[in-house]
Amino acid sequence: MIISSISTQTTLPSEDENSSLGFLFPENSEKTHPTQLEEKDRAILVHLFLSPEKDIENLTEFQTLAHSAGVEVLATLTTSRNTPHAKYFVGTGKAEEIQQAVEALSANLVLVNHELSPSQTRNLSALCGCRVVDRTGLILDIFAQRARSYEGKLQVELAQLKHLSTRLVRRLGKQDQQKGGAVGLRGPGETQLETDRRLIKVRIQQLQRRLEKVNQQRHQNRKTRQKADIPTVSLVGYTNAGKSTLFNTLTQADVYAADQLFATLDPTLRRLQLPEVGTTIFADTVGFIRNLPHDLVSAFKSTLQETCEATLLLHVIDAADARKLENISAVNQVLDEIGANEVPILQVYNKIDALPAVSPFIERDENGKPIAVYLSAQSGLGVDLLHQAICERLRNTLVTKQILLPPTSGQIYAQFYQHHCIKQERFNEFGDRLLTIEVDEIQWQKWLKQYPQLREYLEFAQWA
Repeated sequence: MIISSISTQTTLPSEDENSSLGFLFPENSEKTHPTQLEEKDRAILVHLFLSPEKDIENLTEFQTLAHSAGVEVLATLTTSRNTPHAKYFVGTGKAEEIQQAVEALSANLVLVNHELSPSQTRNLSALCGCRVVDRTGLILDIFAQRARSYEGKLQVELAQLKHLSTRLVRRLGKQDQQKGGAVGLRGPGETQLETDRRLIKVRIQQLQRRLEKVNQQRHQNRKTRQKADIPTVSLVGYTNAGKSTLFNTLTQADVYAADQLFATLDPTLRRLQLPEVGTTIFADTVGFIRNLPHDLVSAFKSTLQETCEATLLLHVIDAADARKLENISAVNQVLDEIGANEVPILQVYNKIDALPAVSPFIERDENGKPIAVYLSAQSGLGVDLLHQAICERLRNTLVTKQILLPPTSGQIYAQFYQHHCIKQERFNEFGDRLLTIEVDEIQWQKWLKQYPQLREYLEFAQWA
């Protein structure tokens, strides 16, 4: 587990590489000393450019991941290669520079912005004399810090164990092999490595059984909503795009929202009444990121199932992000991986208040259907337009009905009033209400199941 600590600002790699060690120091690196701070993880960041065009934004995102994990970044070391080195991933010379940086800055952690093989991790760790964590391990650690619910903790532990199972190493010491047994049964015994693998396998099976029970409960809840024809709107998007802030604005919830990656991990569901649609469930889900570990996708299958079976997806996009097109592609890739690519999508371009001269509006296709909404969840600008677009996307064929309600049917009248579907109203000489309503066909079918007497009231209106 990476210990939470206070992050320090680092600078991005520049074209000038006059440093004797070949890495960059933060501006305030001279002011900090290990003895002046509480025990924390002090990390060297390593990034390998595998193409002639240096992807600085990818490195910036990795630095943000490190800060989100509570790591103090001491320096950032970059290099370029056509292909990764088989032993150290970064090459022998650069690996020695990393080792020098660890010693010079008293670092106790090396973070590599790539997925390392088990042998590369062991080799680099042995050379540097400290822990080496790749991008997948860092994301898993952030998820472990953010998990709060029982289900979330199970899912994170399952993903961590699957990741660890391929990275077990032989322990040093006298417990490498367990020999002994009765006469005729003596043999080499079980090595400690085999014991660790067996225990991890048993624990993975236990977690999968527990998650299966949780998945059954979620499936039952979704089945109940489907029977009641309750639509579900699921918020998806790249991490730190503002999903939780928008979710709080829409539902008046109190979900934790912060300017950090993976601030929200556990899914949250809220019920909301929408005009001409009725009861709607809104779901805030975990954010996506490039190269999302497959172990996480597999472990969070039950959580992501809310996305797969949603009626409508709100794809929240950071409109002020220079890489928004790449982020959209990354989210679509994950949606395709989990089988949610067929669910209708309404794009929501958030944070327009950070852009010059951009006002809230609804973008429509050639048929007039809303396909995107531009707004600011933080300030509330354009949220009313999002409500309108959601209602238009969820609204089915409207039906118009003439109904005669007797004075004893106040509950039905209250339902009509709450859904804003009363178009005309008058009273006859007996005190009965003669109503003209216009309502979504699905909502009307719900009312027919809930109030069977509505069929009689329809006939009464024909004789009025």
